[in-house]
Amino acid sequence: MLSFFGKYKMFGIVLLVLSVIIISVIYSILKPVEVLPVYQPSSVNAEMVDPSIQHQKKYHTIGDFSLTNQNGETITQDNYNDKIYVADFFFTTCQTICPIMTSNMHTLQTKLKDNPAVLLLSHTVMPEVDDVSQLKKYAIKKKVDDRKWNLVTGDKREIYDLARKHYLVAKENPQDPLGLVHTENFTLIDREHKIRGFYDGTQTEEMDRLLRDIEVLQNDGKKSLFFGLINY
Repeated sequence: MLSFFGKYKMFGIVLLVLSVIIISVIYSILKPVEVLPVYQPSSVNAEMVDPSIQHQKKYHTIGDFSLTNQNGETITQDNYNDKIYVADFFFTTCQTICPIMTSNMHTLQTKLKDNPAVLLLSHTVMPEVDDVSQLKKYAIKKKVDDRKWNLVTGDKREIYDLARKHYLVAKENPQDPLGLVHTENFTLIDREHKIRGFYDGTQTEEMDRLLRDIEVLQNDGKKSLFFGLINY
């Protein structure tokens, strides 16, 4: 009898260790985790939303776009497919909130430099001033990493629509039909192009919250992959 148990002792130990690991992994996956909300036009401050979509309660995503970055390259939604990204609106000659926002975006760039799953996207609200050469000068001055962070310009109507109908972060400018009163908002976009958070881009503590939420999104993606493998 003792020889029988001795023969299978190592097998039993390996089986026990594997069982503990599997149970631990399943527990960590199945335990309650933080889930970020999905924002819809109807749940956002109406001042930030174009009246044509203020009633929309579901299915809102960031639509396709075609803009030009600081290097003269065309930037579309394809550049952000399967990526989490942070978007904002600014202009290079702004002397109020923009310098602080840019500084905080640079902080994100630094802290996310080794995370290829997360990108940054800043749209100028004054494309008539912020052409490619102006954006390039600004990018150099602010130490923008071209691999991580695009500063984009383009058609004023398209930028207006992106701010008011897609990212939901800008107020109308009564003096200019296509003008925008941009805000301090940073917007967190998930891999499915849905809005998952708004953050005050002038506040350091809000950047900490944003980084935590990015981690939540990334962990959610790992969880989905795990269940996909199980189902497969």
